Amino acid sequence: MRRIKSIGNLLLSKLVAVNSVVILLVIMLAGISVKDYACFLVNHEQITGAQLVDTLDSFLIKVSIIAFIGAGLVHYFSVRRIVKPVKKMAVAANQIKEGKIPHQIVLPARGELGELLTNFNAMTESLSVIQTRREEMLRDIAHELRTPLTNVNGYLEALHSGVLTGDRELFGSLLEESRRITRIVDLISELDAWNKEVYFLEKQFEAVKIDEVVTESMAAFKLKIDRQFDSLNLEIKPSLVFGHKDGLKQVISNLLQNIIDYDLGRHLSIEAKPEGKLYSITFSHKGYFIEPEKEELIFERFYRLEESRSTKAEGAGLGLAIARSIIEAHNGKIGLETNGHDHSFWIRIPNHHAS
Repeated sequence: MRRIKSIGNLLLSKLVAVNSVVILLVIMLAGISVKDYACFLVNHEQITGAQLVDTLDSFLIKVSIIAFIGAGLVHYFSVRRIVKPVKKMAVAANQIKEGKIPHQIVLPARGELGELLTNFNAMTESLSVIQTRREEMLRDIAHELRTPLTNVNGYLEALHSGVLTGDRELFGSLLEESRRITRIVDLISELDAWNKEVYFLEKQFEAVKIDEVVTESMAAFKLKIDRQFDSLNLEIKPSLVFGHKDGLKQVISNLLQNIIDYDLGRHLSIEAKPEGKLYSITFSHKGYFIEPEKEELIFERFYRLEESRSTKAEGAGLGLAIARSIIEAHNGKIGLETNGHDHSFWIRIPNHHAS
């Protein structure tokens, strides 16, 4: 609010300055012209008395008209240059009000007005990115829900027309498709919850023994890990982080489930230890092929590898997206390093004493 008021005062000051300069120019032009012309008439033309007064009156009218036109042009173009960025932003703001994303405003502007223009362009760019992501998410949700809904509708239509008769197995299939839709909706709600502002979550944050979080998460997956892997290498060192314990457990669980689903090497290595001001957790294993250029894509909503679609994956492609949202809410980072088959999922969270 102070910034807007300051910019308003700046524009007012510029307009007052322009008006003052224009008035000064008119007075100087008229005064100097009349003085010089009067001197010329008296000294060179030898005109005096009533004739001099009439001549000067006529000259003053002409000079005033010329000065008025000249000053008006100067005033018009000066004010137009000052107000143009504001008018452009007003038009763009009206487009935003109507739900449209305006183009970037490219105009020369300096000082606080230039800063306002830069911030406005940054805001419109952010709105464009948000709108694109929202549209992509809606398409992804529609894609994920289409298959189970099509199956349910197909079964119900067959029952309604008498092509199929209800039995335990059929109703079990309908129940499974209904549960799948419910899981997708729950995951979307959970992802949205962790995308709220961090201050909203800080009320639930506390000092957490991150090594215990990793150990407890591993214990919950003990049977799956024993069944999936022939060898397990663990190195877990203690530390404190400021965070949400259940949220951090969910991150570890989502990563472990993803690793178990797509593992090929039957060996898992987990390293969790402090590294300077950060606590680092790394999961290494050999899995399905991932193009190194697509390392970041696997953390996007609904993204799943093509190979996984034909295997045992039944998720909605939201597990890693939720994990990233949770870690970012902890002011940390999560990522993947891979050469194609050898994958290392890593997490970096600030230590509590470094906060």
